[in-house]
Amino acid sequence: MPARDIYYDAVKNALIKDDWTITHDPLSLKWGKKDMYVDLGAEQFLAAERAERKIAVEIKSFTGLSEMSDLEKAIGQYIVYHDVLAQVEPDRVLYLAVSEEVARGLFEEPIGELLLRNNRVRLLVFEPDAEAIVKWIP
Repeated sequence: MPARDIYYDAVKNALIKDDWTITHDPLSLKWGKKDMYVDLGAEQFLAAERAERKIAVEIKSFTGLSEMSDLEKAIGQYIVYHDVLAQVEPDRVLYLAVSEEVARGLFEEPIGELLLRNNRVRLLVFEPDAEAIVKWIP
């Protein structure tokens, strides 16, 4: 099992506060002989639509020495998980959870805007101290 991110509890609690049910902790994926673990799997029942939303959430703190190195690693991991999920659980949508500070400092910069514009990543932006979801960026 991989180590948990420093914001793991904050994101998990934020999802629960937002009426998500944690279904997998972690969400285990297997492709061929390779095992992978997305930090969280969650579901939310939408009564008005009589439907259920399923998500997978990979949490990243971006606390390394190089923001670009952290970004490259996070996006690479995201792409692998995204592609495997598309095959094994196509109804589950993957999100990269980042703090509001990282979202402002990195994803509002040209490189982050490019990744979002090209649909390379979906973000769940959270506020760690309040353990609250700030916004979803599809």
